[in-house]
Amino acid sequence: MRRLSEPRRTQGRPGCVKPFLLTSLLVLAIGSPLEGAAQLRGPEIEAVRYEGNATFPADSLSRAIVTQETACRSAVLKFPIPFCGLGVGFSLRRSYLRDRDLPRDQTRLMIWYQRRGFLEVQVASPEVVSVREEVEVLFRIVEGRPVLADTISFLGVDGLEETGLLDNLPLRQGDRLSTLALDATSDSIRRRLNNQGFAYGDVFRRAFRPDDDPYNAQVTFEIVRGPPTTYGAINITGLDALTVGTVRRTLQFNSGDRYREVDIRDAGARLRGLEIVRNARVVPAIGETPQSVVDVNVEVSEGDAYRVRAGGGWSTAECLNVEARWSSRNFLGGGRVLQVRGRLGNLLASDFRDVLWCTQSGEGQFAQPTWLAAVDLVQPWIFSTRNSLTASVFAERQSLPDVFIRRAVGIQLRLVRSLRPETTLALFYRPELSELDADDALFCTGFLVCSPSDIEGLEGANWLSPIGVTIAEDRSDDLLDPRTGSRLLLEVEHAAPWTASDFRYDRLVAEASWYSSLSESTVFATRLRGGWVGSGGFEGVVQASEDVEIVHPQKRFYAGGANSVRGFAQSRLGPRVLVSDPVDLLSPVENDGAGCAPQALVDLSCDAGAMADQQFNPRPTGGTRVLEANAEVRFRLASWLEGVTFTDVGQAWGTDVPMAFSDLEFAPGVGVRFPSPVGPIRIDVAYRFRGGEDLPVVTPQIRAFDPDTDTMADWLTVDGQEIPWVLTNDLALLNPLVLFGEDEGRLQFHLSIGQAF
Repeated sequence: MRRLSEPRRTQGRPGCVKPFLLTSLLVLAIGSPLEGAAQLRGPEIEAVRYEGNATFPADSLSRAIVTQETACRSAVLKFPIPFCGLGVGFSLRRSYLRDRDLPRDQTRLMIWYQRRGFLEVQVASPEVVSVREEVEVLFRIVEGRPVLADTISFLGVDGLEETGLLDNLPLRQGDRLSTLALDATSDSIRRRLNNQGFAYGDVFRRAFRPDDDPYNAQVTFEIVRGPPTTYGAINITGLDALTVGTVRRTLQFNSGDRYREVDIRDAGARLRGLEIVRNARVVPAIGETPQSVVDVNVEVSEGDAYRVRAGGGWSTAECLNVEARWSSRNFLGGGRVLQVRGRLGNLLASDFRDVLWCTQSGEGQFAQPTWLAAVDLVQPWIFSTRNSLTASVFAERQSLPDVFIRRAVGIQLRLVRSLRPETTLALFYRPELSELDADDALFCTGFLVCSPSDIEGLEGANWLSPIGVTIAEDRSDDLLDPRTGSRLLLEVEHAAPWTASDFRYDRLVAEASWYSSLSESTVFATRLRGGWVGSGGFEGVVQASEDVEIVHPQKRFYAGGANSVRGFAQSRLGPRVLVSDPVDLLSPVENDGAGCAPQALVDLSCDAGAMADQQFNPRPTGGTRVLEANAEVRFRLASWLEGVTFTDVGQAWGTDVPMAFSDLEFAPGVGVRFPSPVGPIRIDVAYRFRGGEDLPVVTPQIRAFDPDTDTMADWLTVDGQEIPWVLTNDLALLNPLVLFGEDEGRLQFHLSIGQAF
């Protein structure tokens, strides 16, 4: 088997390269025995081709048969490193010839065509042609003339024409006579009958092909509606903590109401939505003899009235974290839920940051533990069982490394309405009193507020009280590791004086994810996310400018990280500034003569480009717009291991910076997933093409010594010598930009729990 050559050494942080090499070696080691074992099955299939398939493309036919060709698992594995071209085991989905499959595939193709209206199709015996050490398989197809639905008639629809019973059916006049369309049409009519109060409604179909015109069929659907049906007795069993009244209220139908099949389905979903209900079945007692009254049996299985859960995790962005929650799942009856929860994060980050690979958890005060304590009360129905109300009281300390630390107490009210089983509409109000600890550079560059008194006002206790609406739809098949389906999210926030908020802003976030199973062991997943935030100002007193627009750091957008563009560390993609000590700017620069003159700091003309990267402290300032796109292919390598190839694209833009697609950053990568009860344990390594970037420099301002107001003890010390210059309380933004990060490694390592999206 062909193997990769030894990788070239890369400059940069060794912590990113070593995990990448370990991951690659692990994947290659697993790929080798799988390939060797497959050789026992026969020669490898280089290509599967079709001739005569004028109506259907080859990729559609390939899904109907077992015989497949060896193919690359993902286009990402072809660039920038041609894993597929090199024949690396994990990058290819190898297929081998099995003689017993060929005649079965011949029959499968014939049946596949016949079910789609080609009743005279002919498929020749597959031909196998040797190509070097591999083979090609050829299927020759003669489709023949398809049978069409020349006429379509419906019997028994008198009185139902205005109910939409026959609108937009799958089979239409002139379509091919597909048994798939025939079945779908019958099912559609039957389901509509059941939802219009005919529990015993049924549909019988037939297709007649005249001897003198066998290619034009006459299709008839006979509709038997049965008697109009209402709900009879509602029998409820299995209750312990819940009451019959709570269950009846959740069902949302009563004896005597008109029968609708959709009511039965939705009622079961609503019952299972109660926290204390482990399982629920709502079964109509429909017998063989049509009746005008249908009894309903409701079987409820309750869980424990109280539940305690605890868990923990580890990631490069948050180090160790633990959380626990206690729930009373029938608080004061009625299915209400009282929950007490807490969470601790960033544990051991300050002392074991490098040892535990918490490389993105921050340093200093950012490495201190974060925490959350909250009490939630959930009322499962309000005015309707489609509505639920959650009231929460919380206190927290959260941090975004190198950006800000936030301490807050507040409440949240959230009213959720179920539009359908997979779609919800939520209205929320979240007033909180919060304090910020942030680098002054964040306020000076992000808000254009550099006055110490103004910064103190922004960092003090202020009200942040948004009101908003969220629309969420989850059609995915699994919460932790979806393989099919989609997810949609749209959230709009508004904060203003009338919402009791000191910060005024509007914020919009939209996100869509889509999942598709390419095969039994391969999933293609993609996501698109965009956001915008606009400011209306700040209610506090800002002396610098009355027109200054301030977006709270918590509401800005930060790109980069394990769930964003993975070629960048947490929050490292988007607007940033470099913070430097003025003493470093005034000191002689190694190998390049003296640093800036003091006057150059005063008039902001100091060029800090000769300084080393280590003398700067990069600080993200957040953007007001963000755009991210992710695509990845997840493929099974073993029962306990999954491989992933991905490409991430994104950028965050600051205020007054025009959005441009040329600013987008691309970051391809590979990863592995290990299954666990709390979700896949995820290891990703991504490559970013961008090296250094030009960034502004922020530094405390200086002024000449004034003997009337200063003492000699205030003099700055530069290279061991005191100079007659002193620090002021203001910040300065130097005019010349500095190229930063040119020598940083291009590989970025992430460790976390759960899929990226």
